[in-house]
Amino acid sequence: MPINIVLVDDHKLVRDGIKTILERGGEFRVVGEAENGANAVTVCEECAPDLVLMDIGLPGMNGIESTTELLRRCPAVKVVILSMYDDENSVVGAIRSGARAFVLKKASSGDLLDALRAVAGGGTYLSAQVSDRLLTRIQRGDLETHGRSPVEALSPRELQVLRMVAEGKTSKDIAALLNLGLQTVRSYRKTMMKKLGVSNVAGLTQLALAAGLTRWNKPDADSAG
Repeated sequence: MPINIVLVDDHKLVRDGIKTILERGGEFRVVGEAENGANAVTVCEECAPDLVLMDIGLPGMNGIESTTELLRRCPAVKVVILSMYDDENSVVGAIRSGARAFVLKKASSGDLLDALRAVAGGGTYLSAQVSDRLLTRIQRGDLETHGRSPVEALSPRELQVLRMVAEGKTSKDIAALLNLGLQTVRSYRKTMMKKLGVSNVAGLTQLALAAGLTRWNKPDADSAG
């Protein structure tokens, strides 16, 4: 019986290419596709797949945030993160969100299939380059040399809002992307400022960038929204 998979990527060409690779041997079957995190949750509730192959760079909720929400709603699903980034924040964030594997987009199709097989069998998988870098840092003893980041006190939803604020999105933008009320988003922003000890959006943005929540800082991030 084939292993059922849902593909989550905002580029149809990428999904089509991966689907061709996966279905070539009959071992895997793509039962659903989604172009963003919210859609992924809906598709998985309908299809009940064995695995989800999740791109990390999604619009709205990123792949890490989407994994957290997906596993809250569909705890039996196993998630494999696919990323073009191999930095520590992305890898650790993905694993903490509940993902069972982290595969780089530059990996070979064979590596991707190995990762999916490992996770389907109840195991875990890290791309060789990722695991080598983490092992080196552990051996040097500097994996946790930085102090606890203030943003770690935030809830998953607050982290979503903080990342979007740092990317220059207004409260109206965030409300639409996360399907929240405008006043709810403004309330999140005020609460975060209080928790983090900052008084403006620039302060929130600086903390988000320092914590590695985003790379996409916009020049208009000081806008009040």
